[in-house]
Amino acid sequence: MALTEDVKQQIQQAYRDVLAGKGVRARYGQRLMIAEIARYMGEITDNDGQRTSPPAACVVEAGTGTGKTLAYLIAAIPIARALGKTLVISTATVALQDQIVLKDLPDLKKHSKMNFSWTLAKGRGRYLCMSRLESRLHDEGNGDSDTMPLFLLDSPGTEEPGTRAFFEEMLASYGSRKWDGDRDHWPEQIPDDVWRQVTTDHRQCTNRHCSYFDSCAFFDARKDLDEVDIVVANHDLVLADLALGGGAILPEPENALFIFDEAHHLPDKALNHFAASVPLNSTRQWLKQLSQALVKMQPYLSPATQAAKSVERISTASRDVDLILARVYEEAEHNTGWEFNEERRSAQWRYPEGELPDALAELAAESRIATANLVRHLGALADELQGAFDERKQHEIDRDTAEAWYPVIGAFHSRAEDQLRLWAAWTEQTGSPKKTTESEQGSSEGSPESIPEDSTNGPEPRGRIYKSPPPARWSVRQRWDHAEDITLFSSPVLADNLLYSRLWSRAYGAVLTSATLTALGRFDRLQARAGLPEASRLLVVPSSFRYAEMATVEVPAMASMPTDDGFAEELIKRVPECWAGETATLVLFTSRRQMHQVRDALAPDYPDLIITQDDMSRGEVLRQHRERIDEGRASVLFGVASFAEGIDLPGKYLHHVVITRLPFSVPDDPIEAGLAEWISQRGGNPFMEITVPDASIKLVQAVGRLLRTEEDTGRVTILDRRIVARRYGQLLLDSLPPFRRIIAR
Repeated sequence: MALTEDVKQQIQQAYRDVLAGKGVRARYGQRLMIAEIARYMGEITDNDGQRTSPPAACVVEAGTGTGKTLAYLIAAIPIARALGKTLVISTATVALQDQIVLKDLPDLKKHSKMNFSWTLAKGRGRYLCMSRLESRLHDEGNGDSDTMPLFLLDSPGTEEPGTRAFFEEMLASYGSRKWDGDRDHWPEQIPDDVWRQVTTDHRQCTNRHCSYFDSCAFFDARKDLDEVDIVVANHDLVLADLALGGGAILPEPENALFIFDEAHHLPDKALNHFAASVPLNSTRQWLKQLSQALVKMQPYLSPATQAAKSVERISTASRDVDLILARVYEEAEHNTGWEFNEERRSAQWRYPEGELPDALAELAAESRIATANLVRHLGALADELQGAFDERKQHEIDRDTAEAWYPVIGAFHSRAEDQLRLWAAWTEQTGSPKKTTESEQGSSEGSPESIPEDSTNGPEPRGRIYKSPPPARWSVRQRWDHAEDITLFSSPVLADNLLYSRLWSRAYGAVLTSATLTALGRFDRLQARAGLPEASRLLVVPSSFRYAEMATVEVPAMASMPTDDGFAEELIKRVPECWAGETATLVLFTSRRQMHQVRDALAPDYPDLIITQDDMSRGEVLRQHRERIDEGRASVLFGVASFAEGIDLPGKYLHHVVITRLPFSVPDDPIEAGLAEWISQRGGNPFMEITVPDASIKLVQAVGRLLRTEEDTGRVTILDRRIVARRYGQLLLDSLPPFRRIIAR
């Protein structure tokens, strides 16, 4: 659709109205972003609503202070409405999702003359299931909802999660409309093991057949989904919908314009979504629970009915799975080179190139067949139970039995399907070429210490070369005081094919934006990992920050490198020198062990100064830090990777960011190791193609904590001298914003 003059005018007028209404000035980068997104969407061609132009995405890197959210909303809303497409905005975090729904969209509607509607979309597992809650209370001997004491509606909100009183409080809050059933809107954090007891998934939910359907939190939240102009979702929900074929939860990709905010998370989210695992002993325990459930269910089924026959088949199939899992465990336990040490009670084994030993591969094939059989019979029983909900037909199972047992069998069916995904992934042909010479073997490690930094691209290895790497396959053996387990894993190494085939090739249009999409100044890493179409548009929006005037990056002299034995001791000496004279400091580590080591050494001499991110919840850590600053006291935060991204401490709350060590990936990550192995076989250099670009993104994210507004000032100190002493260091230094540099030679 070529941009009509009317749509152009709507965009321009909306931007003028917002600037005037909020009393702010236009930002150059924001205007560039609006124009780029509008131009991209205007160049999409279609026929009767179906895109005819080649697949393409619009990729915009825009740093802090650009005003990304306003830019993409103002550009995309008028175009989506003109096209009759739904605008799907996807974020990586709940915090940004809520900000868009509760602040940004209402703010835009208030200050512009645009008329649009929106809704929030979350997965079923984020909402309370009243049927599950009632069952939970009934199990506690509290009776059903018809006899629930009325005084529960006035119970105080101080109960511990997981207790009966807590679930009663949950019921009272939902019944009185003080709470909407959204897990993220409960006043306190609800532990996963508690929440699982009162939520459900698509396999357990009886939908319109549920007696609580009219008051269901999930369906109430989704009732406007097909009518609104804008759906605000998250990456996990988008990926879940795509896995179901697209259009099952969200609008069909062909009828949607997607905007992925925090888009740098999307490839890793996709990998996590399509990974699979099976804990062998835990699964055998689960099979016992299945057998016990079937014994309890049998009295409710008439003999010789299809449901009763399905129960017998499931019992037989579960025994077959149990026997094969015992053999898999024995093979993995005795014929794997496990290496334990005193500090860790777990060991990991990665299968190079995803190739399983012959004996394990044969057992995986048997496991796939046995598990597929179990899945089929559980599905048949679930169908039998679901059929009892149809009141127009006479059925062998009464409705009360169906309502009670459908969620139970659905849960077993869902978990069996998850197990089948692992066995399917383990038996899929990897397509890996067989190596013919020793020289064709590449290093699988990804750390700067294990890969020579001066290695150069060698010749293409002989034999067949494949465009995509084989899946990563590995196993982990864990030991506890009275038990142990072996868990088998599989994951794609790259999400490029998955995202291209399921998303980019189908979506009417897609915009990706974040402050960190380039690595070492290039989009190559994102293009490779996200499988972006060749016709995609790529833009880096200049920042409005005057970096050289606002901040410095300092690399002081250090007697040791991070790889030296004395580095931790030097950190203990140097870190206090860094925070001396400062009121608000953030010290970032690459490992929790080293963070605690430094904290334990310094805390006695600096009481009530240091807070680590492990001391309490993230929100409470930041609250206490701000409180100290507001009281005129100094505060030092110690954090690891999660504090290097996503925390917002503007103005007086942060003046100094200390990077103790360059954020290179852990070299034993099996997915990264598989990717490195594949790159080596293709004649590439994994260190320069994976490790350094990944580190540059993490480093940019870490220093990005310092400047949050155009009025902020401060400094970054990097205590890792490799950034000036190694050849790759200059690349990392140049990838940072153009701070004024102070480097000790």
